[in-house]
Amino acid sequence: MFGNIMLVLKKNTKITYTEWFNLTMAEGSAILMNKNRDWTSFDVVAKLRSNTKLNDLKINKIGHCGTLDPFAEGLLIICLGKATKAIESFQNLPKQYLATIKIGATTKTLDITAAEENIVDISHIAEDDIKNASALYIGKLEQIPPMFSAKKIAGKKLYELARKNIELELMPSKIEIYSIEILKIDLPHITCLIDCSKGTYVRALARDIGKQLGVGGYLTALTRTAIGNYKVEEALSISDFLEFRNSEKLNII
Repeated sequence: MFGNIMLVLKKNTKITYTEWFNLTMAEGSAILMNKNRDWTSFDVVAKLRSNTKLNDLKINKIGHCGTLDPFAEGLLIICLGKATKAIESFQNLPKQYLATIKIGATTKTLDITAAEENIVDISHIAEDDIKNASALYIGKLEQIPPMFSAKKIAGKKLYELARKNIELELMPSKIEIYSIEILKIDLPHITCLIDCSKGTYVRALARDIGKQLGVGGYLTALTRTAIGNYKVEEALSISDFLEFRNSEKLNII
């Protein structure tokens, strides 16, 4: 149980669709979903509504617990009915991300959705340089959010201002990065596993590590692998949920 939620639906949950339906109607529930790349977080909610006929539930309240950028993939928690009261509690849980950073260039969005700029030579960068630079960003930090983000300033989302070429001097946010594990260095790419607090922008971390190295950096891939103790391996795809609905049993291997 999480807060007032009686059930978090995930792979291998032993429950029939009818049982889940009745429980969701009465108490609310949450679903672990695996967001596809190029979908927005809202797309996942919309696809659940349309492709799985969730409107049959006559539930007006449905929402996700923490936005993932469209180019990112991975774990997204969806709350339904009375469970939407627990959205903030889910959002406050620590997060884990698998990230690939490219150094030697920057982009306006800090990810692959914009063209490369400021391309420089990185032949002088050694593995120890990367490990030492990354270690500087472990702990409690103040991080400047990306301009291309959903963060609001005076009621306006930053990406709306950025698209109009309006630049602001942003105040840093307090975050904590618990660990950065370098999994692979294949320059210009660095693959790492990051455990961090709510509010951490991994795109901003890529920017900051690249800046520390003196060569710039941006994200080329991002997967949210965990939210608290919930893992992406447990999450359902839209087709998984359809199978559950049609077969009356969820037992996906």
